[in-house]
Amino acid sequence: MSNQRRLFVASSVALVATAMSFAIRGDIMGDFERLIGLSKTDVGWIAGAAFWGFGFSILVGGPLCDLLGMGTLLRLAAIGHIGGTLLTIAASSFAVLFVATLTIGIANGLVEAAVNPLVSTIYSRDKTRRLVALHAWFPGGIVIGGVLSFLFTQIGHNMPALAPYTGWQAKMVLLLVPSAMYAAMFAGQSFPPTERAAAGVPFADMFREIARPSFLFLWVCMWLTAATELGPGQWVSNIFNDVMHSSAQAGILVLVWVNGIMYLMRQFLGNAAHRVSPSALIASTAVAAAAGLFLLGAARDPFTAFAAAALFAAGVAFWWPTMLGITSERFPRGGALLLAIIGATGSFSTAIAGPVMGWINERYGADHVLAIWAALPAALTIVFTGLYLSDRLRGGYRVERLEKLKSEV
Repeated sequence: MSNQRRLFVASSVALVATAMSFAIRGDIMGDFERLIGLSKTDVGWIAGAAFWGFGFSILVGGPLCDLLGMGTLLRLAAIGHIGGTLLTIAASSFAVLFVATLTIGIANGLVEAAVNPLVSTIYSRDKTRRLVALHAWFPGGIVIGGVLSFLFTQIGHNMPALAPYTGWQAKMVLLLVPSAMYAAMFAGQSFPPTERAAAGVPFADMFREIARPSFLFLWVCMWLTAATELGPGQWVSNIFNDVMHSSAQAGILVLVWVNGIMYLMRQFLGNAAHRVSPSALIASTAVAAAAGLFLLGAARDPFTAFAAAALFAAGVAFWWPTMLGITSERFPRGGALLLAIIGATGSFSTAIAGPVMGWINERYGADHVLAIWAALPAALTIVFTGLYLSDRLRGGYRVERLEKLKSEV
């Protein structure tokens, strides 16, 4: 495919836009809390709004990949990113901010709904590694958005004359850059049919795959992996600033640190899921994730906090793309629909995690939130160890190929 590389790069830039919205929103929530008078729970609902929009649009967008085409979804996503950003800048109330954040979330979901089957299709023989490389740009985008947000904050503090140009509105304007870039990169490109459609598997067969017990088990697991990986991301900056009493508002750097490690691991250690079973990979790394969250919650100085955050980052680095990889490799008949369901589930889980963590913050204090949340990866250690042992009894982890299935249609 002549435009294969361009489609992959454009997909990566689209994920950068998605991630920058995540990072910038996490950094400016304190501004909304002060300027609009939001409670901690309100902040949690605003943070969750992006994930509700994300989840619903992935869920709807998955089947639409076949009906409308992946290119149409990605163009609609660019419109949503640009429109949602401008609406956020104009927001002056909880309701407007919620709608604006929801709009960006819908755009994020359309990106996820399209790029996962797109990359699975154009790299059908190398799915998991390519999905890991693609999703390296989610933490990569958080690093970009986080560093720029921190720099804008410091410029505003140290150069008062520039403060009006480096506030939360200016940070949101940054999101327009990758949004315009990926819109331009996808313009005029031809998009392939999804792998399922190209193999001749009937559209209705996608829906039959949902009822498979092994997929339902994976679906339940996604609730826990996503809440562990992405739930703390909406709160870690706020929690760090509260616990450490950071006058420089350096909490965003913890988020940058976590996602920088995740980016490097996904970009350069992407073959890890092929060296061990994906279920063994998640089972073993969940131990590090649990320990990292517990220690981060107990940290009382920046050095300890950053060390614990590194342990947590190493633990969750491969989870999201590995869950997508398992879905695509073990349920290829499910096509874009099953990838959409798994992505939507991760988004809904994170949306629920936002207000729950806000409630824990208000009830028990900022210093207890992450330690309590560490129970999730502890449970995942047990769950995925059981899955690994179950696979071993059946001869090990197996990848299903649509080329083999095509003859059954």
